[in-house]
Amino acid sequence: MKLAKQTKIFNFFVCFLFSLSHRFGMTPRELGYFMPAEWEPHEATWLSWPHKEESWPGAFYLVPGIFVEITRHLTDSELVRINVADQDFAERVRTLLKKGEVNLEAVRFHLNPTDDAWVRDHGPIYVVRDRDGKRERAINDWGYNAWGNKYPPYDNDDVVPSRIAEEMGEVLFKPGIVMEGGSLDVNGQGTLITTEACLLNPNRNPHHNREQIEQYLKDYLGVTNILWLGEGIAGDDTDGHVDDLTRFVSLDTVVTVIEDDPQDENYEVLKENYERLLQMRDQDGNPLRVIKLPMPGPVYFEDQRLPASYANFYIANKSVLVPAYRHENDEKACAILQEIFTDRQVIGVDCTQLIWGLGSIHCVTQQQPAVD
Repeated sequence: MKLAKQTKIFNFFVCFLFSLSHRFGMTPRELGYFMPAEWEPHEATWLSWPHKEESWPGAFYLVPGIFVEITRHLTDSELVRINVADQDFAERVRTLLKKGEVNLEAVRFHLNPTDDAWVRDHGPIYVVRDRDGKRERAINDWGYNAWGNKYPPYDNDDVVPSRIAEEMGEVLFKPGIVMEGGSLDVNGQGTLITTEACLLNPNRNPHHNREQIEQYLKDYLGVTNILWLGEGIAGDDTDGHVDDLTRFVSLDTVVTVIEDDPQDENYEVLKENYERLLQMRDQDGNPLRVIKLPMPGPVYFEDQRLPASYANFYIANKSVLVPAYRHENDEKACAILQEIFTDRQVIGVDCTQLIWGLGSIHCVTQQQPAVD
């Protein structure tokens, strides 16, 4: 107990000193921090357990079962940290996980009330640095406004990163602008990819232009090279998150979704993004290797087009969880990704009901990098 108390005091002073450094103008980049790639080792994956029925009207009762399946796969290789409102909520989720034969030894519950389940966007965005042969970790707490104030209230979601940093004694940075985890992807070596449709949308940071936003990304994520795609896919209420479009799968390689049907409303948008990618370079000036992923075809719920995309996969320690939509391209998309991730098992997860909430597997997960 004494050692634990001393450790807590030490962590408090470390966080205090870093907060002073940040206050006096030292950014994560200046302190040596950078955002690692998703395929680098995880300590855990964060989930915010679903509870808002309005996000899946008429289909919510099917959603917790999908979270159980995601959790079961993840606990094969890493911890799963789950945000819940209180202990009663935790017990209800624990019961569901037990019925789903999840390894409960690899599950941790955290009492962080949330407004919704999209932890990719409201959860902590981690950065790391390597010092004296050890890896250290910190959290960026970007502002969160539910994709341009579309779905209030979001007060609980907005403070999740700060609550996690306080609970776990993590160094915390507050950039002071709105940013969502699904809006960006990195290769861990200095290159970040995003979209104009989202980051330049006036419903996020209306007083900042492209150059200013790029500087925030460089200062708080430690990147040096920022690549811009254009528009997002149909049905995407996030205004064009890149994790529905294009993802890094290695230091020099991206996969990007392509629509083969010229009559589909995604055809021209995805073609333009693909053509942009062919002209892009990484942080060392080398061209990107671009691999095509198919689209699953239009997915609807009650006549509403949903943002179904195979790009919304999640890279765990020993697996890659890929959304499936009961379409013939499900198997093709998984096969392409399995050829890339030869060291991981690619697993398709039926997200036909999950996507009714306008998000899929990557949207409901957030990686916590491993440290020494």
